[in-house]
Amino acid sequence: MNEAQNIAALRSLATHPAARGLQDDVAVLEVGSETLVLTHDMMVEGVHFLPSQDRADVAWKLVATNLSDLAAKGAVPLGVLVGQMLGSGDARFIAGLDEALAHYGTPLLGGDTVSAADGAQAFGLTAIGRASYTPVPSRAGAKPGDILCVTGPVGAAMMGFEALRDGTGGDSLAYRRPAALLREGQALAPHASAMMDVSDGLLLDAWRMGKASSVTLMIESAAVPLAAPEHRRQDALRWGDDYQLLFTAPPDAALPMPAHRIGEVRERQGAPLMLDGRELGDPATLGYQHGG
Repeated sequence: MNEAQNIAALRSLATHPAARGLQDDVAVLEVGSETLVLTHDMMVEGVHFLPSQDRADVAWKLVATNLSDLAAKGAVPLGVLVGQMLGSGDARFIAGLDEALAHYGTPLLGGDTVSAADGAQAFGLTAIGRASYTPVPSRAGAKPGDILCVTGPVGAAMMGFEALRDGTGGDSLAYRRPAALLREGQALAPHASAMMDVSDGLLLDAWRMGKASSVTLMIESAAVPLAAPEHRRQDALRWGDDYQLLFTAPPDAALPMPAHRIGEVRERQGAPLMLDGRELGDPATLGYQHGG
């Protein structure tokens, strides 16, 4: 099974309301008077990071990508649990973990360590947050007439990965150490009708939002801000790893921060996504999916 098929099979198990039908990147769990936001992501050598990469950068990215899921829900991090496969660069991994957790003011609460005889290293992290605003934004809240916005440019991670892979000496920081936009997410949560982070590609993630919301998202490619050369625009729209926030909001919303309007939301018109007036119906062509 590919990633989408596997998630579809798991939906029959995820019947608790907190799971949001596995249509979101997080679980939202009400405990007494608090609303907790929980997420878990993994990173695998050769898929999410290069075998030669400094494990301190791998640890940083593991923290940031999980906290980015909390950011997309306007959550305040409470702590993390880490799964570490021992191997190359263990001390550097711990050093990077320390740097990232200190940067985001987030404590390590526990986790697990394992070892394997051979094969690629893998790491996992569970992030726990507290909702700063309820109802917690989901992918499923976009409404016809809303505007579609992104907080910043895409393509920086793509260019950083290529610089790192090719050894050109170019700036690879956006790929190695992405930023979780926690303050931005908390500010936007009261205003966004739907929100998620751009992890697997702007087009694929927009497709997922449109599908979850039962609407069609209309994107103008020229309106999307780029951190890559213009001739790489179509690649940047599909590459991912930028962790900008993609959100919809009513057209009269008083947004608390600058954002780039890249399109609008309409009643469902066939596919969940249209780019420059062209229907994009096959998610396999729009971004990164595991097991494709």
